[in-house]
Amino acid sequence: MVEAPDGIEGQGFFATSLDTVIGMARANSLWPLPFATSCCGIEFMATMGSNYDLARFGAERMSFSPRQADLLMVMGTIAKKMGPILRQVYEQMAEPKWVIAVGACASSGGIFDTYSVLQGIDKIIPVDVYVPGCPPRPEQIIDGVMRIQDLARSESLRRRSSEEYKQLLASYNIE
Repeated sequence: MVEAPDGIEGQGFFATSLDTVIGMARANSLWPLPFATSCCGIEFMATMGSNYDLARFGAERMSFSPRQADLLMVMGTIAKKMGPILRQVYEQMAEPKWVIAVGACASSGGIFDTYSVLQGIDKIIPVDVYVPGCPPRPEQIIDGVMRIQDLARSESLRRRSSEEYKQLLASYNIE
């Protein structure tokens, strides 16, 4: 159950700020796009199963279309050849969008320190939350989603149009 935000209460009405209401709606209606390539994807499947049930956090609907998703979950080893595809998927997502790097391979290349493996997806797209582990347990993935919910809940509506955010995207050559 979601707690009521700070506001003014009376009989038959409740008043609060628009930022708070929109943040609460965004946090509790995430549409994840799973970009799974390896064993972390198997752990993600377990997370979506009935034992862990990611749906109770508002992430019921998996979106396999980047234009309808707001949470990109990158799981597993990302080869350098897949880098441009991952970036294209990220760029096709509508704002606001968040990214979770799930597992050691997506976060840092993992045990694959080779010429063909991308040593962390933060080399090509900005990452909001890193989930450690090889592979991470479903509880860790759920914790990562909850951290994204905290970001979505507390993010200002104007942050995405701020100069700081534009500079972050420019550092990745994203317009």
